Amino acid sequence: MPEHLDPAKTTWHFTFGTYGTRLHGDPRPTVDRKHNQRGQPFITRDPERANAERDNMRGDPILLTAPQRAVIETLIPEICQRGGWTYRICAAPGERDHVHVLLDADPSTDPDAILKWLKRWLGEALTQRWGKPAGNTWWAKAGSTPPVKDESYLNNVYHYIRRQRTLPQAE
Repeated sequence: MPEHLDPAKTTWHFTFGTYGTRLHGDPRPTVDRKHNQRGQPFITRDPERANAERDNMRGDPILLTAPQRAVIETLIPEICQRGGWTYRICAAPGERDHVHVLLDADPSTDPDAILKWLKRWLGEALTQRWGKPAGNTWWAKAGSTPPVKDESYLNNVYHYIRRQRTLPQAE
C-alpha cells in the first residue's frame, strides 16, 4: 500500500534512543552539537570519550523488553492523538535500544517539541507500568527529527519501520 504526503501537513520521521545505549565515542557513529549539520562528519570511535560518558551515567543503559516494546507500539497511536498529530506507523525494534515514529503534524509545529512530548508521555506510561528506571529516564537526551520531503522517502521509511515492528501493523 503506497503512502502519500498530505500537502497540508508536515510528515516527520522521529527516532529516539533509550538511555545510555549509544554513547559518543562508542563504535557506532554519533552526532553532538559540533557534528549535527548535514554533511558534517560523524563522531567516530573514541574509547576515552565513551568511557567518560559511561562514567557520568546515572544508571544502567535501558534495553527495552519485548513486553515494553509491544506496549510502546500500542501507546504511540494514542499519544499521537493526544498531541494532535496524525499517526502513520511506529516500531520499537528488536535491537531494544530505540523507537521510530512516523507521523504528520501541522507545519507550524516544532519537531523538537513533538519529540519532547512523545518521549515524556511514553516515559510516563512505561514508568506507570514498570517503575522509574535506575537513571530516572527511559530516553537519551536527543533524537533524530528529519522531515519527509518526498513520497519515495516516505514509502521507503514506512516499510523500513514496518519491518522492525514488534507487533504486526494493521492494514
